[in-house]
Amino acid sequence: MFVIVGDHREIVIPDLTRYRSASTRLKALRLIHTHLNGEPLSRDDLTDLALLRLDLVCAVETDTNGLPGKVHTAHLIPENPEGKYWLLMEPRPASELDLNFLNFIQALEDELTKKQKTRKVDASERAILVRVETNPLFESQASLDELGELAETCGVQVFDAVIQYRDKADPRFLMGRGKLSDLIIKALQMGANLLIFDHELSAAQVRSISDFTELKVVDRTQLILDIFAQRAHSREGKIQVELAQLKYLLPRLMTKNTAMSRLTGGIGGRGPGETKLEINRRRVRDRILRLEKDLKEIQKARTQRRGKREKTGLPVISIVGYTNAGKSTLLNTMTKSDVFTENRLFATLDPKSSRLRFPRDTEAVITDTVGFIRDLPRELFAAFRATLEELNEADVLLHVIDVSNPNFENHISAVESILEELDIKDKPTLRVFNKEDLFPDKKLLDTLCSRFQATAISARKPETLQPLLEKLETMAIMNPQSRNVFSSNLPVNILS
Repeated sequence: MFVIVGDHREIVIPDLTRYRSASTRLKALRLIHTHLNGEPLSRDDLTDLALLRLDLVCAVETDTNGLPGKVHTAHLIPENPEGKYWLLMEPRPASELDLNFLNFIQALEDELTKKQKTRKVDASERAILVRVETNPLFESQASLDELGELAETCGVQVFDAVIQYRDKADPRFLMGRGKLSDLIIKALQMGANLLIFDHELSAAQVRSISDFTELKVVDRTQLILDIFAQRAHSREGKIQVELAQLKYLLPRLMTKNTAMSRLTGGIGGRGPGETKLEINRRRVRDRILRLEKDLKEIQKARTQRRGKREKTGLPVISIVGYTNAGKSTLLNTMTKSDVFTENRLFATLDPKSSRLRFPRDTEAVITDTVGFIRDLPRELFAAFRATLEELNEADVLLHVIDVSNPNFENHISAVESILEELDIKDKPTLRVFNKEDLFPDKKLLDTLCSRFQATAISARKPETLQPLLEKLETMAIMNPQSRNVFSSNLPVNILS
């Protein structure tokens, strides 16, 4: 047993990061102090109870003679429908405290474990999603829902989601300390070990929040980078993703002894006065230079392939759209290809090209591209820019939109914003409303098609694609950028 004694100003507690760190266990520490004016437990007392995962916090009243009076106590409780975090016990004189405390704490920890086991947890990462909103008009819930999809795509199990509305974000913690304290207790009750913020956090913010909560902290950008790292299969895709990750990591190498063992590549001469931090930074910079060189070689080979393709005289159609809009499924149905598809965000990262044969026996090259997303991380956009600039060579853009998604209009804006940044927004574009079979109101769908000048289809149903193919063929042939397209009057239905 250890006893830590403080004075009237503070109690200094040593680092407890590695001590009893299981999510269902308390720290086996009790805080006992005096209240000279007979007041009950304060908010600070309860905050300490939560932040330190104490077994108990106790305030002893004292009278004018310094003798103990009533004792105010509180302890944490398991997750409950009322959303309470702690239980305030009835104040009692010190002489009447007869609780078998060790048995009580064991029962409390058992109850925490029991409550957490009611959740079917298959993932090692168990997260609470967080968004701090300063704009009341922004669709925060939709953004948080999308963050949940990203988390699930990354293999994270989402336990809860929290939105805090503030006039101004806290520069250090983004959210208020009180709300962050509540998050710690909620994580303890649920067994969560990860906080995912629907923002891009600075290195200082990640460090401050992580130190304050003792939880792993991830922002939206890092989550997307992790998904890309899992989904990239081609050599080019892997290089682009690693390049994006390193450019994201470099400014965040703020502390010494950062784990960099997973990085490879030469680190050059090492001076005797260099710190571990400086060595790590140089490793990252050297690796970035090497990856950029490899990427240029791949881009050169791609340019050569593009030149050969142009000699065939076939028009090029590029499929663009928000992630999980059904682009790869549409490519498979139109060309009878076998591109990997999955009902998850960013199922396809590596571009895929196929030949498309139209009903009038004309042909075109059709290319699937990586899905877009709102607030695409700058590092990813920079790394994939060369791939995205392939869209410059397209004669027609086929913009696929998931019309069954309530936020499809925001998705359209996000895609068009990226196209504008690539300076190709004015390229001939055909909008396609996919997943019409999931849209409940057919009359409203017709109105939306008229408003957005879109063609409604279901990428999984070939019989719905005939009007789209006819429009696409006309655009590809009439577009001035198109090369010498072979045409015939022999009708061929590729959907039969």
